[in-house]
Amino acid sequence: MLGAIIGDVIGSPYEFSSDKTKDFDLFAPECRFTDDSLMTMAIGCACAYADLDNENDFKKAVSDTMREIGRKYPYESYGQMFYEWLMDDTEGPYYSYGNGSAMRVSPIGWIAKSLEEAKILARWSAEVTHNHHEGIKGAVSVASAIYMARMGASKDQIYEYISKEYYDLNFTLDSIRDSYRFDVTCEGSVPQAIVCFLESCDFEDAVRNAVSLGGDGDTIAAIAGSIAEAFYGIPEDIAEKGLSYLDDDLMDYYLQYSEILYN
Repeated sequence: MLGAIIGDVIGSPYEFSSDKTKDFDLFAPECRFTDDSLMTMAIGCACAYADLDNENDFKKAVSDTMREIGRKYPYESYGQMFYEWLMDDTEGPYYSYGNGSAMRVSPIGWIAKSLEEAKILARWSAEVTHNHHEGIKGAVSVASAIYMARMGASKDQIYEYISKEYYDLNFTLDSIRDSYRFDVTCEGSVPQAIVCFLESCDFEDAVRNAVSLGGDGDTIAAIAGSIAEAFYGIPEDIAEKGLSYLDDDLMDYYLQYSEILYN
C-alpha cells in the first residue's frame, strides 16, 4: 500500500518522460501524488471495511470509495473512460485492460489471508471497471506477488509462479530499456514492473529501476514499489518523506485503513 503511494510520488515527474537512468533525485521538486495514490487508498479503505466474503458488498465498497475519493480530486490524470465512470454512478465496467487495475490493487495483498483470497479479491476489485481478462490478470498477478512476498516467498518462487500463471518474465531490464516506450496496458507494463522488483536489491532500487525503464513512470513505480514493500519493507526516512506529500484529507484516509490492514 504505502509502497505503491511512494512509488507513485517518486515516479510522478517521469510519467511521460525519463532519462532512462537510475541516477536521479529520489524526491524531485516536481514530485506529487497522482490518481495512482488516490485509487490505492480507495481500495485500502474498501478492504478495511467491506465484507470480504461477499462479492457484491466488496464491489460496492470499492466503487463507492473510488468515487468518493476521486470526486474530491477531480483534476488528476484519470483516463477518459475511468473519469466518466468516476463521475457517473450509473456507469458500469467498461472492458478496460489498462494498468489502473494493477496499480491500485496493493492493499489486497496485505488484507488477504491466503493466496486464493488475494486472487479472488483482486479479480473483484478489477471487475468494477477493468473487466477485460487482461485487466483482471494484471490486478491478480500483482496481488499474488505482494501476498507471496509478504508471506516470505523468495524471488525465485515469485518469478516461477508469475511466469507459470500470468506473464513471461524471461527478460532483463537492460534488454528492453532502450526500446521500451509509454504503455498503459497491463500486458505492456505489469510484467515490466514485476521485473523491476525482481532485479532490485532493496525498496529504493526497485523504484529506481521502474523510473529508469521509462514509459508510464508513476504507475510502473507504484507497482514495483508495492511488491518491494512487501518483500523488503520501506526505510523509515523514505516512508516519512513519501507520506509528507499527502494532504490532510488523504492522511485521514491513509490512517483509517493502514492500522487495520497492516495489523
